[in-house]
Amino acid sequence: MDKAVTSKERAERALAALAEKPDGVVEAIAAQADVSPAEILALLPAGASILVPSEHFLAIWQDMASWGDVLMIVHTDDIVLEVEGALPQGSEGHGWFNIHGDSPIGGHIRKDRCVSIAFVDRGFHGRRSCSVWFMNADGRAMFKVFVRRDAEKALLSDQLQRFEALREKMACA
Repeated sequence: MDKAVTSKERAERALAALAEKPDGVVEAIAAQADVSPAEILALLPAGASILVPSEHFLAIWQDMASWGDVLMIVHTDDIVLEVEGALPQGSEGHGWFNIHGDSPIGGHIRKDRCVSIAFVDRGFHGRRSCSVWFMNADGRAMFKVFVRRDAEKALLSDQLQRFEALREKMACA
């Protein structure tokens, strides 16, 4: 089959699935269309998903480590793991980016698998949602870091300002 036709068909499926539930879970929309989450992010309205190169991984991580408690989500086909806590500064060693400290967020990240980082600002089930997605070559999020919400479900204003400033800085880098 012609590669261009395949890409067009994928885009049409993705657009149709996104139109059905524009503020739904990106991974679910992608699964419905049989495309990657990255393909769905690419179809969001202008400014809703801003990609930056993975070479900014450390600068982005270090900035977010000063935001206070965030919501980290790891979303696979088998689990959506949500952990609230501060991002530890982290360090590189033995081929991994290692995160340990006084936070429930800890472990080891294969930083070299990150190919891009997406700043995502979109509606999610009727509310604004802001997050930073560390994307792999498969077009999937390795993990996502979300601006947290207060008791009334509003985005925390300080974190939102930090997200917007970092997004702007990285978009201009």
